[in-house]
Amino acid sequence: MNVTKNAKNIIDNCRFCWMCRHICPIGNATGQERNTARARSFAISMVERGSTELSEVVDNIYECTLCGACTNNCMTGFDPKVFVQETKTEIVLSGLAPDYILSLIEKYMQYGNVYGMEMPSELEALYSDGDDLLFLAGASASLRAPECVARALSLISSAGEKAAFTKIQDTGLQMWFLSGKTQETQNAARAFAEHANKYRKIVVYDPCDLAFIRHEYREWGIEISAELISFNEYLLSLIKCGKIKVIKGSTEYTLQDSYAYARELDDTESGRALINAAGVSREMLLIGKEANLAGHLIMAEYMPKVMRDVALGRWQNAINMGCKTLVTENPDEYLALKASCPDGYRVITVEEMLLENM
Repeated sequence: MNVTKNAKNIIDNCRFCWMCRHICPIGNATGQERNTARARSFAISMVERGSTELSEVVDNIYECTLCGACTNNCMTGFDPKVFVQETKTEIVLSGLAPDYILSLIEKYMQYGNVYGMEMPSELEALYSDGDDLLFLAGASASLRAPECVARALSLISSAGEKAAFTKIQDTGLQMWFLSGKTQETQNAARAFAEHANKYRKIVVYDPCDLAFIRHEYREWGIEISAELISFNEYLLSLIKCGKIKVIKGSTEYTLQDSYAYARELDDTESGRALINAAGVSREMLLIGKEANLAGHLIMAEYMPKVMRDVALGRWQNAINMGCKTLVTENPDEYLALKASCPDGYRVITVEEMLLENM
C-alpha cells in the first residue's frame, strides 16, 4: 500500500492489545470485533504484509467515525486515524471505493456537498457581506440543520455583532472524510481559504470544521490569515463583555461533549462554561476526553441503523444518570440525538440554551 512512513510506523507498532476495544462507538453499537481500532489495525497490517487484499477491508475502513476515542486510549501513544485516512486515499485512487461512497462523492462533485442538497431558502435569505467577521456554519449545519444556523445568526445579531454569512460553507471536510488527502479535498480547502482570508476573524460553528482547518490546512501548507475562533469561545466573549446578557437559572443541563472540541481542540471547558452561565451543569457518563460520540451525519447516509444505535446508546448513558436535557456542540450529534430522543427528555444546542435564558 502507498502510505506515508508515519502511517506505516503506526501500523507496524500497534500491539493489537485490548485496551481500545471497549471505547469505539461503532463497535459498541454493532458488537463486532472488526469495528475496534485493534481489529482495524490488524486488518491493515495484513494488507501491508500481503496476507490479504485491500479490497477485503474497504467496508471496515469506512466504518470508522474518526472520533479519536481509540487515539485517546492508545497505550502506545499512536493515532489510528492517520492510517485510516491514508487508506481511504489509497482505496479511492485504486478504484476500490464501494458504491455507497462513490454515490456520496458524485453528489459532492455535483452539488458541493455529500447530501445532494441546495442551500435552504431560509438561509439564502440570511446571506450578508462584511469585511471583518465571517460566520462559518459549515456544510452539515447549513444543509441539515438550517434552523440551528438561523438561531445562531439571530443570537449574534441580537448582541449587536455584524457577521457575514455567505454561500461558501465547504471547508473540504466532507471530501476529506470520504477520500482523505486527494486533490479534490485540497482544492476545496484552498478555495475556502481564499474566501476566508478576506476577513479578519472567522467564527466557526462546527468544531469538526475548526479542527480540520487547524490541523489539516497547516499540514498541507494552506494558510488562513484570519483569526479562527470556536463558536463556544465567541459566545463566551460576548457574555463576558455584556453583549449577551444571560440570566442564570436553576435548569439542569448536560453537555454532550463534541469529540472535536474535547479531543481534537483540547477544549472540554467552554461548553461547560456556557452551561454554568445559564443554569446548572449535570454530568453524565463518559465525558470530556472520554466522551462517547452520539452521531455522524455522513456515516448516517450509509449506516443509518448503526448510527441510530450509537445515538440510543448515548441516550442510555444520559438516562442512567438522570440527565433530562442534553446540550450539543455540533450539528451531527444534535440531529442524531433529536431523532432518537426518548419521552420526557430533550436535546438543545448551546445557542438554544442561551436564548431560553435571556
